[in-house]
Amino acid sequence: MNSYYLELIKSYKPADEEDRAVKKSLLQFIQRNQEDILTRENAMAHLTASTVIVNETFDKMLMIHHKIYDTWTWQGGHCDGEADLLKVALKEAEEETGIRGFQVLEDAQGVIVRLDILPVRAHMKNGEPVPVHLHLNAAFLLQAREDEKLDLNEEETNAIRWVPFEEIDRLAEEPDITPIYHALIRRGLEAGISGLV
Repeated sequence: MNSYYLELIKSYKPADEEDRAVKKSLLQFIQRNQEDILTRENAMAHLTASTVIVNETFDKMLMIHHKIYDTWTWQGGHCDGEADLLKVALKEAEEETGIRGFQVLEDAQGVIVRLDILPVRAHMKNGEPVPVHLHLNAAFLLQAREDEKLDLNEEETNAIRWVPFEEIDRLAEEPDITPIYHALIRRGLEAGISGLV
């Protein structure tokens, strides 16, 4: 199996000790489960990729209202066998927003902005039960113009809109996830990203 995902994760530079512990745990699990870590066949945990998309003036985040989770959230999804995590993230961002042109943040710390181990609650999908499991998630920061045409993915989402940063916590209603959004936004600010060229 293509192990490009492993090189990307190994190249990730943790921001602090907690971040370093997440990377270590993630790598240990991957090493023991390389045969199915990229697919949902591993029902306990599998790799996913997500994005925070910010506008050109760096004061809004593009959010979708997710049908399964019933809240405003970021974009992302399963690898389903694809080893290029950035490719997965871009594909999901395009499918869930309709935008085709993104600027990807890549600074001295690398292209993956954050690694997380995210618990997923039990839910129904396509009439089938999905048990509690973990997403071993690589997060990326993208930027797009606010005047880009948005295309609602009606199969997965109820709505899509640009949300001012100060409204993210009120709309998202996911106190375990929203700090990740703010961490990615801070990373962009620290990297000096203030607007599209």
